[in-house]
Amino acid sequence: MDPYQYLLLMAACVVITLPLEFVLRARVYRRWRLALAAIAPVVVLYAIWDIVGILRDHWSYNPRFVSGIRLGVMPLEELVFFIVVPLCGLLTYEAVGYVLRRVAAIRATRTARATTDRERADA
Repeated sequence: MDPYQYLLLMAACVVITLPLEFVLRARVYRRWRLALAAIAPVVVLYAIWDIVGILRDHWSYNPRFVSGIRLGVMPLEELVFFIVVPLCGLLTYEAVGYVLRRVAAIRATRTARATTDRERADA
């Protein structure tokens, strides 16, 4: 189990934020091209940064907690991290935006009703 802890953590992040797509209508997976356009630059920049850090011995990864699959010098799990974390961030951002739009719509409806009620009372 230890060699897969990092991957399991990334899977947990995806599973935990997955309901945001459906319950709070984040629509990140449905708009996969936009998500890819948003995530790709992050993945590229952080992968380069990570590879440079590994090559310069700034950090390393404990082999006990990674699968052993490497993409050059970088563990697979690190690339997965660079994809999953921005994806979860997008899901959260879009879900919060949906909630805020719903709250604004409810407030606008209440304000309109209150105005209509006052106009009727004045008539």
